[in-house]
This record gives sequence, C-alpha cells and structure tokens, in this order.
Amino acid sequence: MDKSLGSLDWSLVQAFLAVAETGSLSGAARTLGLSQPTVGRHIQTIEDTLGADLFRRKARGMALTELGDTLLEPARAMRNAAEALSRAATGGETEVAGTVRITASLFVSHYILPKVLADVRHEYPEIQIDLVASDQSENLLFREADIAVRMYRPKQLDMITRHIGDVTLGIFAARTYLQRHGRPENINDFLVLDFIGYDRNEEIIQGFRNVGVNVDRNFFSVRTDNQTVYWELVRAGCGVGFSQCRNGRADPLVEELDLPIDIPALEVWLTAHEKIRQNPRVARVWDILAARLVDECDAKPRAS
Repeated sequence: MDKSLGSLDWSLVQAFLAVAETGSLSGAARTLGLSQPTVGRHIQTIEDTLGADLFRRKARGMALTELGDTLLEPARAMRNAAEALSRAATGGETEVAGTVRITASLFVSHYILPKVLADVRHEYPEIQIDLVASDQSENLLFREADIAVRMYRPKQLDMITRHIGDVTLGIFAARTYLQRHGRPENINDFLVLDFIGYDRNEEIIQGFRNVGVNVDRNFFSVRTDNQTVYWELVRAGCGVGFSQCRNGRADPLVEELDLPIDIPALEVWLTAHEKIRQNPRVARVWDILAARLVDECDAKPRAS
C-alpha cells in the first residue's frame, strides 16, 4: 500500500464511505446519485490504488475487511473536515447574487415549487436556482442542497427547521375508472377496487395496516415509487390512489372518494444548516419559500 487515503481523489473516498455505510453498491449509488457500475469502478480504483481489498463481496451486499474498517474513521474525518470548509465558505458570503440549491420530493418539485420559484426569480433575478427533485434525503451538511423542503420533521443536529403547516391527504380515482367499476359506498366496496401502490416504499402498506387492514405488496395492482408517475397512473384510470387533497381536488379527471378513513396529514418543514441559513441569498429564498408554502398548506404552522 504505497499511497495514503488522504492522497486519493475525494470522489473515491465518498464512494468508499457510501458503500461502507449502506452495505451495498446499489445503496451507495442511491446515496451518491450515481449508477451502480460507476460506484463499483470507484471502489475498484481505490482498492487498486491502495493495493488491498477494502470490502468482502457477499451474496447480499458488501462488508468491510479489517483494513477497510481501519480506514473508516479517517475517511469520516475527511468528510467532516470537507463539510466544515463548505459551511464556513458559504456562511461567510455576503453577496445576494449566486446559486441556491433546493431539494424537495418529486411530487412537491413537480406540482408545487415551480410557481413558488417563479416568484423567487421575479423578485431576485440575480439569484439562480438549482432544484433537486428527489425522494432521497439529500445531505444538507455537504451542500448537496442549501434548503430542503421535507414532509417530515428533520432531526439532524446543527439544522434550522421551520414548520410551515400540514397538508391533508385524500383518496382519489379517475372518473373513467369509477364509471367502469362503480363508486364505493362503504369500506367493503372500497377494498375490492384496484389500488395503485408503491414498489419498494412501504408507507402505503403501513398506512393500511395502521387502520386495521392487513395488506402486502400484492394487494396493489400497479406499483411505482415515482410520485409524479403515481399520480399520472391515478389520472389514467389504473386504480385508486392517494394524493394531497389540493392537487386532487383541482384535477377535473379525478374524483375524491368520501370514506370514513383517517389519513394522517403530512407535515411540511423547511430546513437548512444553521450557518448556511445566514447566507443572504439563502435567507431571501428561505423567506419566500416559507411565505408561499404556507398558502399551499391546509393547516397553519403550530406555535413553537
């Protein structure tokens, strides 16, 4: 091993950390936003450079070798130092002009944020916006985003969070689907309809179980983890699905089903690292997001 970890390309160290912390190439690829083959090549490169194996390949995933385990904490220290440098540089900026990077779910990015960001551009044309539409939790500590719009309360340390409000959810189906299959008058009628679910995400399955209906993945006739595709499947008449009420009620192709089912509301939160939040342009975008997203919520924010 003729090179130290500190002399390696930072992208290789990131790949090492991602595989070590997720336990697989596929998990690391999702974390980094790269393809699985690319992550695999990064790992091969770092092992070739160091002249030693860092992982043992298993039937399901990858485990650290003794050397890999030894290098894990130094690699994390490199990441922490890089994050601290990034935060310090960003927090010290005084110019309003520049880029603000926002991350939000696919659904929020598609149906809600465009009109809000149009207001940002109108009021501050010198600010450029990068919108990261993703259902993964982007790393705010390492500047994968400056501001996150979350549908849950973030719990990371050193973060500024603000509860914007709550969004109600409803049950919807295309009018064409209901004309073919009938409108359910009770829960029994409801449960024999076709349902659209998630593929690997188990949130909808858990929601059914929370109200006493024990279902599994096979209960859903059509499945996708992409939220915007999910809604288009509902609109096309593939079956019954769930959506934010404001979005569903505004769509003439669908109809809301009035059934006695208690669906918990989604909380809407803004979050940013406390130092980055002080950046002038980030602060201006934050304020516009906070003001406009309140209008998209069905319940006002709770007093803190």
